[in-house]
Amino acid sequence: MRGGGLLVAGTTSDAGKSVVTAGICRWLVRQGVKVAPFKGQNMSLNSFVTREGAEIGRAQAMQAQAARVEPTALMNPVLLKPGGDRSSQVVLMGRPVGEMSAKGYHGGRQQTLFEPVLACLEELRATHDAVICEGAGSPAEINLRRTDIVNMGIARAARLPVVVVGDIDRGGVFAQFFGTTALLAPEDQELVAGYLVNKFRGDVTLLEPGLDMLHGLTGRPTLGVLPYAHGLGIDEEDGLRVSLRGTVRESVVAPPVGADVLRVAVCAVPLMSNFTDVDALAAEPGVIVRFVDRPEELADADLVVVPGTRGTVRALAWLRERGLADALARRAAEGRPVLGICGGFQVLGEHIEDEVESRAGAVDGLGLLPVRVRFAREKTLARPVGEALGERVEGYEIHHGVADVRGGEAFLDGCRVGAVWGTHWHGSLESDGFRRAFLREVAAAAGRAFVPAPDTSFGTLREEQLDRLGDLIEEHADTDALLRLVEEGAPKGLPFVPPGAP
Repeated sequence: MRGGGLLVAGTTSDAGKSVVTAGICRWLVRQGVKVAPFKGQNMSLNSFVTREGAEIGRAQAMQAQAARVEPTALMNPVLLKPGGDRSSQVVLMGRPVGEMSAKGYHGGRQQTLFEPVLACLEELRATHDAVICEGAGSPAEINLRRTDIVNMGIARAARLPVVVVGDIDRGGVFAQFFGTTALLAPEDQELVAGYLVNKFRGDVTLLEPGLDMLHGLTGRPTLGVLPYAHGLGIDEEDGLRVSLRGTVRESVVAPPVGADVLRVAVCAVPLMSNFTDVDALAAEPGVIVRFVDRPEELADADLVVVPGTRGTVRALAWLRERGLADALARRAAEGRPVLGICGGFQVLGEHIEDEVESRAGAVDGLGLLPVRVRFAREKTLARPVGEALGERVEGYEIHHGVADVRGGEAFLDGCRVGAVWGTHWHGSLESDGFRRAFLREVAAAAGRAFVPAPDTSFGTLREEQLDRLGDLIEEHADTDALLRLVEEGAPKGLPFVPPGAP
């Protein structure tokens, strides 16, 4: 099967492309297939650092784990990190190469990246039995088709069959499938081999007449109806889409008998990045994690986390405007726990000098930690290993800010003063022993009788979640048809569907 492939497209953003791609990868590797994920261009603030020091989308790192392979820059050659509504940092092969407006990117730069993207895909295909590619947004964004390097552009160049995923929980999935297909050029339609319904609730037999009609209208089968799966907790692609109000991540496992729960409030700062840092906290029995944007929502929190952000100075201003800065200062004065991670660590410091990210120059921080931050043009990308609270810790670093720590107690290349901690290390809370030690410190400072469960393994839980994705594909998709597509490509003679065909 060497060099087989498939593109998972979606009718919309957030239709489920990332998890379906991961599920297919996990299902294939369980069949003994050597498989790799691929996404030519990803727009996300949720990123990861590979062992060779390259920055890629965290979704592709998760998909690599599903495929049981080490993530590399080949799997996500172009990463766009939004810095606002109209511009993004362009990361090529894991390294930033500049800041660009959307108009400038789609107006010319994107086309120059097509050959490197295609070369990465072909390198993966040469070394794997199959490559499962993920599209971006919708393949029917006809205003962008000319410069497309991630959907039908890459599918046509690499002759990849395409399966289109639609989120039925949002409604209108039949119109989305038909409209997506009908808007494509005939040469693109030749590669669209079928559909996957995602997040279905209810009796599938009630859906079947519609699926039959869709097949009659388009000549393409529905290759599976995936049920709505609760509690997957798989990495989401983009922090910009996190809903602030009422977003809760809570362990499905009850806390030990007689133990308190622990409440964690995460400040949902603008351009929030790597918010998955708190997933490991939410995996702990008895820990409730909420994303908040008002000072009164910190009142009953036992721990407040200020997470990473692509806009440190902007986040600092937002905290002040919302009254959250004053609430954090009161917490620190009262000895109540606060944790700043990456950009969140930087805002807790005394002073920021930024001529790179915001170009705001000198800005006063919140003054809760004895740290001065200077933004460097070269981005720090690292996979550090260290020790804290008597436990081994692994993490990864993605930041332009360089911290000059001038006091306090050393903590993961950052510092601690009283109950305020700060570090540039993402992912540190995934280290089980350290996480439990940290939560014991938080509980003691908060006056809670919270006892971390002794056997929670975040890595094991993540593997179980990925296996659930593989089970969804195995149990609810036409795996024989998917395997034929991977091995043989799209069937010949698929009909052209003109707009307005019904």
